[in-house]
Amino acid sequence: MQANFNNTIVTVTDVRGRVVSWSSAGTCGFRGTRRGTPFAAQTAAGNAIHAVVDQGMQRAEVMIKGPGLGRDAALRAIRRSGILLTFVRDVTPMPHNGCRPPKKRRV
Repeated sequence: MQANFNNTIVTVTDVRGRVVSWSSAGTCGFRGTRRGTPFAAQTAAGNAIHAVVDQGMQRAEVMIKGPGLGRDAALRAIRRSGILLTFVRDVTPMPHNGCRPPKKRRV
């Protein structure tokens, strides 16, 4: 699951990493600033999980990436779907003081 401030993308893969199902707040019909809301993330997670529950998936491992508002809401939607979560891991990339920031803005 990738959650940034503008959108939330939920991808469900099999054990080998091949995509089985995916959904995003944009594909669920949310446009503009509403895509970054927790409700949009919850809807996207529900749509992605619903497809794989029908195929018989029972257990899942969740990896969350990004600082977005929809992180917790999407995780709650996955929990409510009836799938047993074996672990939840935060894989947000953290820079070890990477790029030089832009110079200060002067007005």
